[in-house]
Amino acid sequence: MDPAGRYLYASLNAPGEVVKVDLTDDRVVGSVHTGVDCRSLAISTDGTALYVVNYDSNTITKLRASDLSVLQTIATGVNPIGITYDATTGDVWVAVYTGQILVFADR
Repeated sequence: MDPAGRYLYASLNAPGEVVKVDLTDDRVVGSVHTGVDCRSLAISTDGTALYVVNYDSNTITKLRASDLSVLQTIATGVNPIGITYDATTGDVWVAVYTGQILVFADR
C-alpha cells in the first residue's frame, strides 16, 4: 500500500504484471507488464517508487508509482525471489534463489 493508504499495489505472477488498485472504490486504475513471473514487490518510504522481482526474467524493475511507468530494469542472478526497500539508506535488497543477496543503491 502507498503511505497514504489509498492505493494497493500487487504483483500478478502468471501474467507478469503489477496492478494499482484504488481502495476508495476497489477499482484497478493501472497495470504494467514487468517481466516473466513477477513475484515480490516493495515500495519506497515516500511511496513514489515500486520495485518488483521478475523471477524467470532474472531482473528487477523499478516503477514510478503514480502512473506505473517503468523507470529502470536491472539484471540479477538467476531467479530473484524476494525484495525489500531499506527506508534508512534507500537501498533495495534482492534475494536470489541461488543463495545471493544483492544490494542496489537507489538514491
